[in-house]
Amino acid sequence: MSGAAGAARRPLTVVPPGERGATRIADRVVAKVAAQAAREALGPLPEEAAPPHATVVTHHDAVRIRVHLELGYPTDIGARCAAVRRHVVERVGALVGMEVPEVAVEVERLHPAPVHGAAHGRAR
Repeated sequence: MSGAAGAARRPLTVVPPGERGATRIADRVVAKVAAQAAREALGPLPEEAAPPHATVVTHHDAVRIRVHLELGYPTDIGARCAAVRRHVVERVGALVGMEVPEVAVEVERLHPAPVHGAAHGRAR
């Protein structure tokens, strides 16, 4: 029997439904998940602050993320950015199933806290 004829008679291997095909998650979806995770990590923002947004670069099962955000001032900028990084890695990994080797956080603007009860102008 020739090789081609023998191969045609072998029974086909049945692949379980859960293992068939491939799943591809669009970059814009991963970016939305990352932006939402950044919002969760930051908590309430100054009312004039824009919500965080993210851009991503995916390569196979890994994603590098850049989060752009605005913060109130004064604040511990380093601690807030570290909290954002941790939460984005955790949430993207859990929800999207991708490895996150890098999260770059860019603080684009600081919003000074409103001064309450302070006198405006000169006092006598």
